[in-house]
Amino acid sequence: MKNSSAIVIGAGIVGLATARALALRGYRVTVFERNERAVGASIRNFGMIWPIGQATGPLFERAMLSRSIWKEVCTEADIWHDEVGSMHLAYHDDELQAIKEYVKVNEQYRDCALLTPAQALERSPAVNPAGLKGALWSGEEMIVESRVAIGQVAQYLADKYDVQFYWNTAISQVEYPKAFSGKKSWEADEIFVCSGADFETLYPELFLETNITKCKLQMMRLVAQPDGWRIGPALCGGLSMIHYPGFKAAASLPQLRKRYEEQYPEYLNWGIHVMVSQNGGGELTIGDSHEYGLVHDPFDKEFINRMITDYLHTFANFKDWRLMQSWHGIYPKMMDGRTELILGPEAGVTIINGIGGNGMTLSFGLCEEYIGNR
Repeated sequence: MKNSSAIVIGAGIVGLATARALALRGYRVTVFERNERAVGASIRNFGMIWPIGQATGPLFERAMLSRSIWKEVCTEADIWHDEVGSMHLAYHDDELQAIKEYVKVNEQYRDCALLTPAQALERSPAVNPAGLKGALWSGEEMIVESRVAIGQVAQYLADKYDVQFYWNTAISQVEYPKAFSGKKSWEADEIFVCSGADFETLYPELFLETNITKCKLQMMRLVAQPDGWRIGPALCGGLSMIHYPGFKAAASLPQLRKRYEEQYPEYLNWGIHVMVSQNGGGELTIGDSHEYGLVHDPFDKEFINRMITDYLHTFANFKDWRLMQSWHGIYPKMMDGRTELILGPEAGVTIINGIGGNGMTLSFGLCEEYIGNR
């Protein structure tokens, strides 16, 4: 009896996670990517596997499943990864209060703790000590160098599971059981569309009917820090606590948001919260902003980058602040807060999309759950 076959469209993290879940279950998998390598949202991020961003419950469990798969893949494929954890830093009493509430609710479910200023400074030499009141420690966050790791995961899937990749092959039409690239076509028992915002091209009417938008984010990278200097855990300022749904567990969060609305209205207007991660070469990735709409201009806003850097100075001290790169990414996001979009436009075809900025954190877990539970 022949193995079932599957076509996966898109070699970003959602496509790779889908391909892995299918290959594990014996499918013969073929992945089509319109470019010679993945260059979309999957490589334009912090490289953070970020369970702390998800609320305790199913999404946190999905994030932890993703983390375990990332760990397995990185170990087997010799992909650089760093299990550094994270710290959210408090410089005001209301930030500290929210952290205390978060820890009280979550410490029985997660590796998290309230740190004193001295403990926070011990964990990271990059923390700004001026006015520091404490920090939230989480031990579950992991960093990869996404712009390299995505390609390495693809190679791992090809080597271990004989997943076949067609690069520079844009799928222009899907009519089950066929996927077309111009006049060429391929057939499979199942077809999965995992192409991020590109699903608008294949299914324009369905895209417009769906409660989905697009998010543009701006990010930057600072030069490698001198003499092998490491910041330790990924670092976040207080604004991150009102960005991630996981912090809704803190009862005083609405009051914290109210102060930010008064003190940082422009930051909230542009969806700015500020974080930093460090790759294996010592470079620092910093960001980011969130602009929502179905179309975005291609020009980055210098004032957004300046706002990000200004806020970063309030909680971080680096050895070298020189800017190395800046960029933006665009990803689809559900407007109702969901972190997934799974649609069946026709029998045999499944769209997996709408991870909404949580792709590195949730994709492996989502696809493992979905493919495994069908």
